[in-house]
Parts: sequence; structure tokens; C-alpha cells
Amino acid sequence: MYNAVIITGPGFQDHDVVYTYYRLKEEGYNVDIATKEGKPVIGKYNVPLPMDKTAKPNIPFTDLSVDKYDVVILTGGHEAPDRVRQDKTVLAFVKAMDEAGKIVAGLCHGPWIMISAKVLKGRTVCAYVGMVDDMVNSGANVVDAEVITDGNIITCSYYGYVGKFMKAVFSAVEGRASQQPAIRAAA
Repeated sequence: MYNAVIITGPGFQDHDVVYTYYRLKEEGYNVDIATKEGKPVIGKYNVPLPMDKTAKPNIPFTDLSVDKYDVVILTGGHEAPDRVRQDKTVLAFVKAMDEAGKIVAGLCHGPWIMISAKVLKGRTVCAYVGMVDDMVNSGANVVDAEVITDGNIITCSYYGYVGKFMKAVFSAVEGRASQQPAIRAAA
């Protein structure tokens, strides 16, 4: 079983979180949702986190550990990523995930967190139209595409492409796992 964490905050793009969360669960992933202090938050269109009665409580940013996760998903909605990228604990975690070669995936405005964690310089990415300048200024090579995978970094330009984004995430996690010498324990 793989472990994923979705990092978000108040005003998140509901589509991003709902789709990625349930697709990860459907594929058998253990999924955590991290928010500041683990507090419940509400999305742009009023979806609550935790999402339903079967969901675990949100975890605080201080519980993020590279050893615990195979993939981090950074979701959009311009308000949430803008708040989250101001948290030094999250930025250190995202940078450490990248340095460990683990999958760092940003959807729509989620890559703002990647920019602030300084993991995009020299990477080929795609970007939401309103973020192109930010991505270019971070040193990334921005191309017009729906989803781009550059090594362990995955970007998606718009939540309408979240299905393709999740396929890229699953493929990248599986690819990384197949290259690891350690044997994964079955859940």
C-alpha cells in the first residue's frame, strides 16, 4: 500500500481535493489530508475537510514526514495554496520530498507551493494561465500542456484535467517503487 498526503487549507478548490482524495482511496492508497494545525477547513464551494464520516481527522503540518509518504498532492483554489506556501514546515517538507526523489504533484494553483519550496528551477512544467509568469520566474520551463511529468515532479494546468493528472501520479509512484531495491510491505 502506498501513502499519500494532500496538503491544503481554507478556500481549497473542492474539485481538486474531492477527486484526488477518492481516486487515491480507490487505488488502495492510505491518504492523509494535512491542514494548518490539523484544523477542519471549508473549500471554495463549501466542501468540508474531513470530507465524510469515514474520513480520518486532518493531520497538522507538523506531522508531515518524508519517510511516511510516497507522494504529496498540492491542490489548487488560489486561496488555499497562497496560504499554505507561507508555512515554512510545508515548504521544508515539499523540498525534502523532492530531494528524496519522491513524487511531488501540483494541480492548478497547487504549484505555487512548489515555487515557494524552490523545487521547480530547471524543470519542465505546465501551468494554469494565471501562474505562467510565476512558474517562469521560478526558473521552470513552461510548456502549453494539460499534464507534465518531469522526473518526480508532476504539474497539471487546470482541474478539468485531474483524471489525466491522477493517471500520471499513479504511474510515477509505481515507476519509482519498481526502481526501489527495498521490498514494500503488503498492507
